[in-house]
Amino acid sequence: MHTNYHPKKASKPTPPKPSPAQLLTFFLKLLPRRALCQLPALKNLTFYDRLFTPMVTLWYLLFQRLNADHTLDAALSDARSGGADRINKKLSRRLRSDSTCSYSNARQRLPWQALLQALWLQAQWMLRLTPTTLWHGLVIALIDGSTVRLRPHPGMAEELPPQRNQHRNRAYWCLLRVVVDFCALSGAALDCAMGSIHLSEQVLACQIILRSKLKSLFLGDRNFGVFRIVQVARQAGQEVLLRLTDRRARKLLGRALHPGQYAVDWKPSSHDQLEPDCRKDSVRGRLLIAQVHRKGFRPIKLCLFTTLPDTAEFSLEQLVELYGLRWHIELNLRYLKAQMDLVQLEAKSPEMARKEWLAGLMAYNLVRGAQLCAALQVGCSPLTLSFSSVRRRLEDWLEQSLQDQHPLLTSWAGLLQRIARCRLPHRRKPRPNEPRAQRHLRLPYAALYGSRAVARRNLRKYVSKS
Repeated sequence: MHTNYHPKKASKPTPPKPSPAQLLTFFLKLLPRRALCQLPALKNLTFYDRLFTPMVTLWYLLFQRLNADHTLDAALSDARSGGADRINKKLSRRLRSDSTCSYSNARQRLPWQALLQALWLQAQWMLRLTPTTLWHGLVIALIDGSTVRLRPHPGMAEELPPQRNQHRNRAYWCLLRVVVDFCALSGAALDCAMGSIHLSEQVLACQIILRSKLKSLFLGDRNFGVFRIVQVARQAGQEVLLRLTDRRARKLLGRALHPGQYAVDWKPSSHDQLEPDCRKDSVRGRLLIAQVHRKGFRPIKLCLFTTLPDTAEFSLEQLVELYGLRWHIELNLRYLKAQMDLVQLEAKSPEMARKEWLAGLMAYNLVRGAQLCAALQVGCSPLTLSFSSVRRRLEDWLEQSLQDQHPLLTSWAGLLQRIARCRLPHRRKPRPNEPRAQRHLRLPYAALYGSRAVARRNLRKYVSKS
């Protein structure tokens, strides 16, 4: 048994180097042009000859996330200038009005389930491209959750209510809870479950695990280290590697925690919430306890539960090192909120909020797809490339390629070379310690308390008196 474990640096994969033409074919499949009309969510819908077809509508939903200006008017302006003529040749010639009603109605017609199914298609194509996205034949699936802010438009608060404080007073922002499933080795978004804040992250994660068609190893932090996740993973035939709290690990082992690995039977307690229609008997697995040391940090005790068998390829050292990849989901969620500007959506209905979030995930996958193509071209890991730098170069290429009628292969090969140079820096010195404090800007406006409608009425009274 290993008492202390020092994590080692993962060896760099040596993927094959496909040609730029093969990579271009793969990248274009991330926009499922032909497969979109065959999605189950669109089969029962009748789309007659419109300018904004489902493919054009999907592209401009992605364009709004990739473009710095997210408005409908910016999307319509791009369509009138020929930005989507490669998809629909009639679009720029037949668009005459400056009104955004046609595009807005097209967004409303497209069901959000179609975007979710298109996201699944993207994930399948990205995992088929190279075997380096698998670990011992398994997809390393990172799961974590977050919330998205929405304005309280009529009908929004009923389905996606805001948070309440300790005085039971409602906050201003409505909240959409999201749980996303990411591939650890490519960074691609594989699946997403959404709901109100009344649904826990564990419930949404169970939805993702039950409908997963890929043989996966689900990694989760202490929030997901509960019996319900293990119960659902067994029902779906999936594997898990979950971190447990020290208290839950001691209760599972039945004695004090010492470094090593132990065979355990996890039985549900009276306090555990169980998934309906799933077996309620105990789940057999291993409890892994390791003392992890990192240079410059205090040692921590890591308690992990896994359903993987006790073999040499799934040893304690391998799984502790593998769990270190879980931190990448925090970075991925930060990229979605900061780089893709998804921290707050301006949708006016819950359904449109789901569409915009899923469109943001698909646009994020386009960046990850280009990143993966460039990494395969030069033989490095896609996680060593800067996401923000890749996003800027991809946006420029998409803007030029959709308007330019010349072949794409030459510009695509140049794009791969530029992306391959977007390496993350290797810092020779550690970053200095920074205080956990924030300097607020002094704005000339007072803070708004209570309802905005009440503030408007008070303002009208003040104006009428003056």
